[in-house]
Amino acid sequence: MKKIFAFAVAATLLVGCTKDITDLNKNPKAPEKVPAGTLFANSTIALVDYLASPNVNINNFRLWSQHWTQSTYTDESNFGIDGRDVNGSAFDILYATVLRDLQEARGAVADDANTPAAIKVQQLATIDVLEVYTYSVLVDIFGDVPYSEAMGSDVTPVYDDAEAIYTDLVTRLSADIATLGGDNGWGESDLIYGGDSDKWKKFAASLALRMAIRVADHNPTAAAAIANQAQALVFSSSADDATLHYLASPPYTNPLFEDLVLSGRADFVASNTLGDIMNSNNDPRRSAYFRNLGNGDTVIGANYGEQSSYATHSQPGDVLEDPTFAATLIDYIEVEFLLADAARRGFISGSAAAHYDAAITASIEAWGGSASAAAAYLAQTGVAYSAANGKELIGTQKWVAMYDRGLEGWSTQRLYDYPAMNVAVEAGTVTPYRFNYGIDEYTLNQTNCEAAGAKVNGDDTFAKVFWDKN
Repeated sequence: MKKIFAFAVAATLLVGCTKDITDLNKNPKAPEKVPAGTLFANSTIALVDYLASPNVNINNFRLWSQHWTQSTYTDESNFGIDGRDVNGSAFDILYATVLRDLQEARGAVADDANTPAAIKVQQLATIDVLEVYTYSVLVDIFGDVPYSEAMGSDVTPVYDDAEAIYTDLVTRLSADIATLGGDNGWGESDLIYGGDSDKWKKFAASLALRMAIRVADHNPTAAAAIANQAQALVFSSSADDATLHYLASPPYTNPLFEDLVLSGRADFVASNTLGDIMNSNNDPRRSAYFRNLGNGDTVIGANYGEQSSYATHSQPGDVLEDPTFAATLIDYIEVEFLLADAARRGFISGSAAAHYDAAITASIEAWGGSASAAAAYLAQTGVAYSAANGKELIGTQKWVAMYDRGLEGWSTQRLYDYPAMNVAVEAGTVTPYRFNYGIDEYTLNQTNCEAAGAKVNGDDTFAKVFWDKN
């Protein structure tokens, strides 16, 4: 457990004489049971921290999305993940910490004799939403992963089919949406919504909409059905965002602050992939996304994957170095892009252009821009929505808007194939389409891992996850 926000676990120290000498084997300073709320909070922090971190030992998604590149140590910008076991870290964090804490939280809720049954139902549903989110992340990164046997006693779980996992996750979300509402009883342990299950219902519906659009090219019939069910319940403003707010003092700060400031890492710079697109469209977010800009607030992007000078290229913006900078699992901006695509595909009624405009406007305003700046940006020929090239526009503009969310940026580019990724200078390839499995899986779960790898051309990083059809 990395961090606990405003929570402390206390153990009662029993004193006095006893004839039961087995008590001597107990550590009076270590709790035998961790409260469900603490486990729920810890799992939330671990999940959000993982997705927000720029630490190259943990999370390379800001690089794989080609939003950033490295100026000095360029292995990760050239898609090297095995050397630092980045793929293994994903399993370690998401399974051994996030999903394990959520599983233990389930048990703690069930064992709690003091919480009313109606509140327990709400707590179990919120736990389930975070589990579904975590498994969807694993599928989006790897494809087939352990699921049906993942959290059981078997240390060599089978790898389930990625599409089958997604199908089951959507079924679980549907049940959660039908259940959630009112007060979930978590209180401060609910670091995202403070105990509001109505907000969790919107979160679950918004996640279902994301998953619907993910599978839209693979199974448009199923995608349309999911989108239709979810659309009325999704986020309606930025007040609904699934966001974790960090504190000003370590160890409760945003992981960006930890790596960009505390560690003194002067290596990340703007990629020319993102810089060129933002410059060509006079993007008003440039001065928020990056600092050390050129004339006319142009982003000075380095050639992706090539060693370069940190000092002479644009660097991550000052706001990203704020220790309290919030991190997001899913937000209104993303939801509006999803609704735009659902309307473009004919899955839902409504205007694709209106949702597209709302998404971009919300993104510009979130980064400190004005409504008038958003209107001017949207009026440009290269940005204004048109049905003829709606896929390219939605894909490109959503990718730009997902700047602080590397995994979603990479997933967006894989889904739409826009914008075109640059060839990494040293690797000589564009960004791969999935992570391969880590060395520990091949060592500890060899048979099942090799079987999963065989389905994707021998665990090839350029094999595509099931929803990536183009």
